[in-house]
Amino acid sequence: MESYYHNFLEEFHLPLTNPVLVFSLVLFVILLAPIVFKRFNIPGTVGLILSGVLIGPHSLNLLEKSSAVELFSTIGLLYILFIAGLELDVNDFRKNKYKSVLFGALTFAIPIAIGYPVCRYLLNYPLNTSLLTASMFATHTLVAYPIVSRMGVSKNQAVAITVGGTILTDTAVLIILALIINYSQGSIDQSFWLHLAISFSIFTLIVFLVLPAIARWFFTRLENEKHAHYIFVLAAVFFSAFLAKVAGIEPIIGAFAAGLALNPLIPNASALMNRIEFIGNSLFIPFFLISVGMLVDMRVIMSTPMSLIIAAILTVVALAGKWVAAMLTRKALGYTKAQGQIIFGLSSSHAAATIAIILVGYQARIIDLNILNGTIILILVTCIVASLVTEAASKKLVLEENAAAPEKESAQGETDEQILLPIADSKPSERVLELAVMIREKLSANPLTLLTVVPNDSEAELNLKKARKELSPAVDFAASFDTRLNIVATIDYNICSGIGRTVKESQSDLIILDWPSRHGFIEKMINDSPESIVGCTCKTTVICHLTRPLAMHRRVVVICPPLSEKEKGFAQWVRKMSRLSQELAIPLLFHCDRKSRLAITEALKTKLSGSPVLYQTFKNFREWEDIPKQKLQFRTDDLIAFVSARRESISYHPFFDHVPERLEKHLPDISKIMIYPAQFNSSSIEEGYGDVIAPKSFPFGSAVIRKIGEDASVFIKKNQLQIRKKLKKTRQRRQKDLDNPEKGTKM
Repeated sequence: MESYYHNFLEEFHLPLTNPVLVFSLVLFVILLAPIVFKRFNIPGTVGLILSGVLIGPHSLNLLEKSSAVELFSTIGLLYILFIAGLELDVNDFRKNKYKSVLFGALTFAIPIAIGYPVCRYLLNYPLNTSLLTASMFATHTLVAYPIVSRMGVSKNQAVAITVGGTILTDTAVLIILALIINYSQGSIDQSFWLHLAISFSIFTLIVFLVLPAIARWFFTRLENEKHAHYIFVLAAVFFSAFLAKVAGIEPIIGAFAAGLALNPLIPNASALMNRIEFIGNSLFIPFFLISVGMLVDMRVIMSTPMSLIIAAILTVVALAGKWVAAMLTRKALGYTKAQGQIIFGLSSSHAAATIAIILVGYQARIIDLNILNGTIILILVTCIVASLVTEAASKKLVLEENAAAPEKESAQGETDEQILLPIADSKPSERVLELAVMIREKLSANPLTLLTVVPNDSEAELNLKKARKELSPAVDFAASFDTRLNIVATIDYNICSGIGRTVKESQSDLIILDWPSRHGFIEKMINDSPESIVGCTCKTTVICHLTRPLAMHRRVVVICPPLSEKEKGFAQWVRKMSRLSQELAIPLLFHCDRKSRLAITEALKTKLSGSPVLYQTFKNFREWEDIPKQKLQFRTDDLIAFVSARRESISYHPFFDHVPERLEKHLPDISKIMIYPAQFNSSSIEEGYGDVIAPKSFPFGSAVIRKIGEDASVFIKKNQLQIRKKLKKTRQRRQKDLDNPEKGTKM
């Protein structure tokens, strides 16, 4: 019994060494620290850093910097940079690359310009020490980035240029570090520059060319292996970090480069992105923040007044240099006060690159113990200041964005949008569900609704239970997107009637269907038959045939007919296509006439899209009747959206009825979407379009007349063809009789 008790106490000997106990302690800190510190209005990021100080080897000594802690800390640091590259709006970054260069230059040069004279002449350090310490002021780590991500402002332009500037300045500082170390060792020569250029070029080729190609193949071939996708991404991040280390640059640059390379393949609204952010923000990033706090040794800093003086000077210089750079950037680019503050908040924290530079300098005997201890205090203070400023600025930025949003957007139903997903075949398509998640309004509190209609027969109740059971896995799939899904199974004599009734009951704004797999059934979905799903409602209806994962598309091509801007659902589908291209970070190309182009441009002004919008004006829309001739305009990785119309709509053309069948026949391997915009009811059609719609002279609709005309035309053509064949055979027979008179006489 005594031995058991003794062994039990040994497990709690400080510092803790039992891996299970260590991991449990860290998890409790990650769980409780943000909750406790939030009660004192201290951000969770700061709480984790202070918790690291408390449980670290220089305070309560609960934990020491073991290999396991170092591993998780490294993973967290790489994760921060990887998510920053993954969430970066690449199109917006390309448009504002010169702004990123400007900020990168300012946040690199100004801290060095302030820090070098202070270290050289105020603290009387030698040239190498002063230059290396000053370069440390220029670095910054995106410790506060999880805050802007959580607050939903990571797409703001100020955040984008700060992330871009971070990579530029950290890369430049790490190159300076390599130069100073090699200079102190006397090994800077032509071979050093040649090795750096070759290794960096190979690293760039592998990460930005080879890695995306492998990822595209992997995500396409193993589409259903969801867990394998996450493991592949982790492997890609750490291998890129390793390649960066081999190339002579810091691993954090490799992690950010991996994020940029995989950015087009992992949309922000995808399930994979949700998993990446969830695991990173829950485990790896908090581990890194705790490890930063564990570096602080308050006893050494308090031991001599000189350590405190140097720590105070270094901290003030570091914050002052970043503040001046942020304010100059704000003035030069015309940003708001909140944007300037968020630039300062994100760029003022020093952690990873800073401690790396100081430790390397200390090991090379360029930096003394006072600067090392002062830097640790600098890291603690700047991380706290950065978190406080970033959280306050993020809240202001959210209020600014909400105030700047057009009032009419809320009137368009952003907060209460309802999307209905009827099941065309036996089971729901994961690709269609992913499309619905991407284009839904982010402010909508309503869940997606998955609908199946069961025939009203003797086994209706049994079929209802069976249908709900078959659709239950879709709820788990939607949960991976952090999206709620509501399953509705209803009974009706007709599928169309069941969908139409549910649309009214749920007040749905948008209907999204999967393209039917049964050959020829697409015609029944759009024509006037009782099975017509398009005709059962006047709401915007989208029929999708996605031949590849959404992230594998490189362009959205929208074919927009004349007068489509007159339809009720015009602004809605333009907004949805814009959101889709933005989520996928791919261009949006419109084929339209001049009037439609002006209307689309006006509609897009209310929804600023980071993706480039292109236009191709057609001279004669009738050319699109011949789909095979237009086939050359498309690529295999295009997503074609054909804006059709219901009968009696202002933009309707008779050949619209045959477009789905022709797309299915001539473009079988290209993803396509048929869009049927919401239309006005019969009363409001005449009210809104009195100048273009002639008054009705008959008690029945134009659709009936058109249908009779089409049937009559087909009947006449068939009869004419039969008559021609008979006449042709008669001529051939007579010609044979004339050519062979003897044969005709014998007979």
